[in-house]
Amino acid sequence: MNQQSVPRVTHTSINDRQQLVRSHEENNQRELARVPLGRLIGISLGPGDPDLITRAAEKTMNSNARWTWPVKKTGDASFALEIARRAGFSPPQDGIPLIFPMTRDAAVLAAAWSVAAETVLQSLQAGRDVLFLCEGDVSTYSTFGCLSRNVTKRNAEVQVAVIPGVSSPQACAARLGIPLAEQDDTLAFLPAGYGVEMVTQLLDVFDRLVLMKVNPVLDQVIDLLDLRGLLAHARFVERVGTPEERVVTDVASLKGQRVNYLSLLLVHNPYIQKERVRINEQQHRQGNLP
Repeated sequence: MNQQSVPRVTHTSINDRQQLVRSHEENNQRELARVPLGRLIGISLGPGDPDLITRAAEKTMNSNARWTWPVKKTGDASFALEIARRAGFSPPQDGIPLIFPMTRDAAVLAAAWSVAAETVLQSLQAGRDVLFLCEGDVSTYSTFGCLSRNVTKRNAEVQVAVIPGVSSPQACAARLGIPLAEQDDTLAFLPAGYGVEMVTQLLDVFDRLVLMKVNPVLDQVIDLLDLRGLLAHARFVERVGTPEERVVTDVASLKGQRVNYLSLLLVHNPYIQKERVRINEQQHRQGNLP
């Protein structure tokens, strides 16, 4: 009668199993000990008036998150940090200024973004949230977008959060007591550095323009608005919401002046000729429109 063979248990197989168990336990301990990544948070502070800082922004600024803020070069003041200070905040001792030079040199910019991203990552990988202070709204012409892309490119697991705020065009329209857009107005935002040719094209298409960072081409834009009969429909605002705020309704008087980088023009073109597309409810009821 054949007997089924019984596997022999050797000391080697027992040792292998024990080693495997220990290995699993060590891996589990490492996973438990792994520090969760901190979040990168963009904080919108509004264009200058500290009263426009949202409760959500204040709550995050009062948390244990590490503060960072943009500067043009080492030792420079930060406009974003200035807004926070006017709101009664004092930057924590371990706050970090991040240098973003004002240049179009791609190599210089890439190096600066790399240093900023690596600096932020050190805190995130230690498990600490990092907030980045931004004037205006984080999602509108902000350096935060470039920072977050460079950080997540290095570590895709980093979570990015954005706290929205009041943008400078919104604040300027409110300061002037005019609508930024109403009814079916079309609205365009344009950094004025794109040139007068682009402004001319947009004036033929849009009811209202917001021309941002207008200083380099201000005289040319004034001449264009004069030619188009739109000077009476243009308003200039500089450093809105700050102690240095300036509002100019006689835009022609600015010709020849050097204005602040943080300035914009709101232009309304009431003479625009364009087709208005409206939905015919009767056609909808008849099923002629999707």
